Amino acid sequence: MPGPWTAARLRLVERTPALDPRHPTYRWLVLATVMIGTFMAVLDATIVNVALPKMMAAFGVSVDRVEWILTAYLLVFGVILPSSGWLADRWGSKTMFLLGLFLFTVGSFLCSLAWSIDALIAFRVLQGAGAGLLMPVGMAIITREFPPEKRGIALGFWSVAASASVSLGPTVGGYLIDHYDWHTIFDVNVPVGMMGVIVSAVILRDRRVPDVGRFDLLGFLSLTAFLTALLLALASGNSAWNAGGWTSRFITTCFIVASVGVVVFLVVEANVRHPLIQMSLFKNFDFAVSNLVLFIFGVGMFGSTFLLPIYLQNSLGYTPFQAGLVFLPMGLLLGITAPFAGLFSDRYDARVPIVLGLALMAWTLYRFSTLSLYTERHDIMLPLYVRGVAMGLLFSPLTTVAISEISYRQMAQASGLVNVIRQIGGSFGVAIFGTILTRRTIFHSALYGQQLDPHSEAFRQTVAHLGYFAQQATGGTASSAAAKAQVLVVGFAENQAFIQAVNDVFLVSAIILAVAVAPAVLLRPHHRRGPAAAPAVE
Repeated sequence: MPGPWTAARLRLVERTPALDPRHPTYRWLVLATVMIGTFMAVLDATIVNVALPKMMAAFGVSVDRVEWILTAYLLVFGVILPSSGWLADRWGSKTMFLLGLFLFTVGSFLCSLAWSIDALIAFRVLQGAGAGLLMPVGMAIITREFPPEKRGIALGFWSVAASASVSLGPTVGGYLIDHYDWHTIFDVNVPVGMMGVIVSAVILRDRRVPDVGRFDLLGFLSLTAFLTALLLALASGNSAWNAGGWTSRFITTCFIVASVGVVVFLVVEANVRHPLIQMSLFKNFDFAVSNLVLFIFGVGMFGSTFLLPIYLQNSLGYTPFQAGLVFLPMGLLLGITAPFAGLFSDRYDARVPIVLGLALMAWTLYRFSTLSLYTERHDIMLPLYVRGVAMGLLFSPLTTVAISEISYRQMAQASGLVNVIRQIGGSFGVAIFGTILTRRTIFHSALYGQQLDPHSEAFRQTVAHLGYFAQQATGGTASSAAAKAQVLVVGFAENQAFIQAVNDVFLVSAIILAVAVAPAVLLRPHHRRGPAAAPAVE
């Protein structure tokens, strides 16, 4: 006997033939539905990047603290992702997609009510759990609905949702922050999420894999311990609260827990009957190499994206809306390029757009390693134009190659891994680059501090000139004007030290992206191959 939801859907199919899975339009309706969830997940990440400077000011925290708003989201995202495949196979892809939408929407609502940075970080965890279900389950739904020869173009259009988020997220977020406050950037997710739940409940059908086996609880717990402890150590090494630095008891304990966790995880996965992550997937050469490229890309690209909005607002004086407008063309170019790259990868060698995309991405990051207080707008926009094209060239061909030989039964797990590897790379990148930024800022501040000799003639003349202008502008005594002038000189040096540290981070990320070209070249020429679509299990 069909359940009430199934019976209601059957009646709806009778009235709307396009909802029949046998109808040629149905798969495109599914694609549009999944794109709603993708739009939400990416929109939230891009909005938060633009809001970080305002959050730093609102909560009175530094970069090493506010970065946890990103790290917490990416961390739980990475932890949930490996289990999303089993959950989708066991309870149905539709059920898990709806659950992901619900958790993400509720998490967004709670983030908008956050009264402290600790509360915001906690609610971001709930958001990350929802996104950890949305992205891989959505990709699995698409890859199961579309035959192998059309997956490239389908994933290309799926990337359009990400590109729309990249374009609209910073722009809409910047406008909301300028005219209201940072809380509203989370409110915009709520109506989109509610609409997504309704549309998904009507259009999607459940697909399950019989005899999925028991959940690998020990593998899940050991993987969670490994990722959490390692990211805590990487992100906290130079934090202000961690007085002992890298040799403190806390950092040492985190590394020990991470080491034990990864050993237990590998032993469990090698011996358990139904592993959380099927290591046999990595025996497929294209799948293993594609995930290696995605991990390196995640470290280099996603680990450094949070720096540009901070630089634009804190160093160049952009408003949040002005900073958001900078990213608008990048998403549009991504959306235009991605479908063509997917179509090209379906017909020809997918390595061409993959390698070209990585090379262009590395170039854009290198260009950002030369920022200064006097960087012109066109020097910022040109690399972002190229980045939009590069991301459009990269994602759908690389994903198509990764899953080209994966069986129907393993599709949900493989789709989850493709996302988890990239997101874990992004988590590592945020943690590592946050640490590098802190250390290099201290290094450059010390260098500039040595050059600010208060007894030098150049320093006295600079302070005298600035003091004169300060006195003319604001009035007051000569001594107070001189004090203001000294503050201006020191502030300029601190700002320049921060920019130099940002440049160092972008240079490191450019080198990392350039390294990713080498394994990408090793991918085998892509041709039409893949498993035949298996029948759905309702």
